[in-house]
Amino acid sequence: MPRLAAASLAGTAIEFYDFFVYGTAAALILGPLFFPTFSPVAGTLAAFATFGVGFVARPLGAVLFGHIGDRRGRRPVLVASLLLTGASTVAVGCVPTYDTIGVAAPLLLLVLRFLQGLGLGGEWGGAVLLAVEHAPAERRALWSSFPQVGPALGFLLANGVVLGLSSTLTEAQFAAWGWRVPFWAAGVLAVVGLWLRSSLTESPSFLEIDDHARVPLAEVVRDHWRLLLLTGGGLAIGYAIFYAVTTWSLAYGTERLGVSRNVMLTCIMGAVLVKGALTPLMALLGDRYGRRPLCLAGCTAAALWMFPMVALLATGAPLPMFLGFLGAMLAFITMFAVIAAYLPELYEPRVRCTGAAVGYNLGGVIGGALTPIVATALAEQGGRVPWGVAAYLTVIALFSLGCFALLPETRPVRVGAAAEVAPG
Repeated sequence: MPRLAAASLAGTAIEFYDFFVYGTAAALILGPLFFPTFSPVAGTLAAFATFGVGFVARPLGAVLFGHIGDRRGRRPVLVASLLLTGASTVAVGCVPTYDTIGVAAPLLLLVLRFLQGLGLGGEWGGAVLLAVEHAPAERRALWSSFPQVGPALGFLLANGVVLGLSSTLTEAQFAAWGWRVPFWAAGVLAVVGLWLRSSLTESPSFLEIDDHARVPLAEVVRDHWRLLLLTGGGLAIGYAIFYAVTTWSLAYGTERLGVSRNVMLTCIMGAVLVKGALTPLMALLGDRYGRRPLCLAGCTAAALWMFPMVALLATGAPLPMFLGFLGAMLAFITMFAVIAAYLPELYEPRVRCTGAAVGYNLGGVIGGALTPIVATALAEQGGRVPWGVAAYLTVIALFSLGCFALLPETRPVRVGAAAEVAPG
């Protein structure tokens, strides 16, 4: 289990590095380079729109790679998704800017971001299922939480590289070529990830399946559509929180509040670091007290914290901003530490890869794709304190709370059996 958990963690860290480095670049530099004819706010919105395309692609990737995972095995998914995400990320770093090739530049960004999302949509399901289906039932949340630490590490790595470049290069150097370096680094990371995953064994639960689903998506939609919608709705607030903190607030702090790029990145990275470190601890609580109670607690905390978080951000002072981000990240990880065990437990093994992955990435469309765009638009209409953003996030938190309230508890369910949930 330690070796398998380490390989899953490393793989998700690498793939989420690819995904997050685009979000950081969208917040800081892509607007002026690829949408120079727009106003600063419109350019940021346009860059966030290309960012959102990745979330639209993620459920499609979950369908594609989920089909492979349910038909051919979990292990092939990990290799194919890593190759696709890594190659498309390196390609982003090679795209000429608008001044060089005109409108083709943002169109290429759009296509490559779509491919990034397609690969990431398959990554999570494969990595999590290998951990879940190998783990002992009484520690399933703990072992499956290690792939969930991967996004935090990927984010810290992506922003650490950007922070290092931002600190050592001039503004002109960063705009000319420095922003491309983190994308090129994805190629090296992809090779490392493939090496780490080369020795992984197939999931025992998959090997025990005698009758594989012919079209897993059709079976999930027919028999488990209610689960799919409720899990997507429940996860929406986690995505909304994460990208409000890591993407929208980065653009808002630098553009509207005049806070330096390095200060904003440091505050955000500090909160994400704590979140990553606490993930296994929260997962242990999920093994002891159940998955659903932690999800309900996380949604409640999010609903109560969004207004204080926005108020602390609006101060523009490093310590208050860090505390605001930290509270949001703690609410986030209370839910997401147990999600890697919770979602697979809701589905039977023959459609588990598709059901868990599509539900997980559907939450990304609802909560992640629109949040930076909506928050930027709402903040533009408000004063120094963007209360509209706080209200928007609070509404999503209450919506997710209602979705989790309608889901069953699954602890402790044998990993080879589905939870007792009425179809549809």
